[in-house]
Amino acid sequence: MSDEVLTPSAPPVAPVPTAHRRPSWQRLTQRYGALAVLVVLFVYNAVQTPFFLTFQSLVNNQLRQAAPVGIVALGMALVIATGGIDLSVGSVAAIAGQLGALVLVDGSSAYLAWGAALGVALLCGLFNGVLIARYGVQPIIATLILFIAGRGIAQLITGGNLQDFDDPLFQFFGLGRTAGLPAQIGVWFLVAVGMAAVMRWTTFGRYVVAVGGNETSSRLAGVPVARTKMLVYATSAVLAGLVGLIAVGVNSSSDANNVGLGLELDAIAAVAVAGVPLTGGRMTVIGTVIGAITLKLLQNTLIAHGIPLEIAQMIEGAVILAALYVQRSER
Repeated sequence: MSDEVLTPSAPPVAPVPTAHRRPSWQRLTQRYGALAVLVVLFVYNAVQTPFFLTFQSLVNNQLRQAAPVGIVALGMALVIATGGIDLSVGSVAAIAGQLGALVLVDGSSAYLAWGAALGVALLCGLFNGVLIARYGVQPIIATLILFIAGRGIAQLITGGNLQDFDDPLFQFFGLGRTAGLPAQIGVWFLVAVGMAAVMRWTTFGRYVVAVGGNETSSRLAGVPVARTKMLVYATSAVLAGLVGLIAVGVNSSSDANNVGLGLELDAIAAVAVAGVPLTGGRMTVIGTVIGAITLKLLQNTLIAHGIPLEIAQMIEGAVILAALYVQRSER
């Protein structure tokens, strides 16, 4: 993708023999595969799905439904670019949504509820970052802690009870509209543009892919590896917290059992479909956005045409497997 950033810190290596280079079809598929699948799905639905080419379908259904996963996927892509993984985003979304709703129900303003929700999400991200960057815990183990414990924390916040509310300002992220578009899409767009700018034009963006490309060389070159990792996991958690606010806003209530459920898997799948290698060292914002839209459109297409859930899940798994197959020789 055009916003793709490669690690600048990897030491020079000898040219790869032609016999071991990826064939041109694999390079093209890895780079443009998700876009090609998206185009095929779009054309198929335009022909076969009634009312697909309407504002209600394309914007209010497809893009709006893809937005929460897309927002978290951008944070996940940032984490994966450093060679890590974040399994805690679903639980963090649940914690943030529960706390924000509780603060609002207790009589505080929507702004304070937003601040509390995003603040606790930031703390969760820093917790992950400290374990990984300061104590050397493997990312999959460090984030598994909150993946398991976080949903229990979310349930304890409100004693396992639903928190119902009706506050248009607090629910803006979930139900609001700007310029006729759902606020979720606007938030997703701003996050994507901001992250693309950071990755392309800031030192931090170069640090992220450098750490994922070769952490040892990056550390020897003076890259603040620990600080970079902490910022990456903090960013991922804050974006998950934002999605938690979207979820409770849409439902007009908080539900610790369902908010963010399976969100981490959808986000990882979107990144994989985007062609981002799960071994780190590369980040593509546009590709991640396309990956999230492609997965959601695939899911909706299967549902719209009456495919049984079991078969639909198998098809989605096959698409992800194909994406991983294309990446197999990427590093």
